[in-house]
Amino acid sequence: MKKYIYTATILLLLASMSSCSVVTGIFKAGAAAGIIAVIVVILLIIWIISFFRTKKS
Repeated sequence: MKKYIYTATILLLLASMSSCSVVTGIFKAGAAAGIIAVIVVILLIIWIISFFRTKKS
């Protein structure tokens, strides 16, 4: 029974210590992906606008 208590305690400590760094990494990756997605969408809109402007001229 003591073995399970020690294992549960160690797992709890490991989970609580590493969770902050994992969450931080996920948010940083999400922010970077969001910025890249916004840039791609803006460039796509600019390309579409310039494509139709050159067709009419």
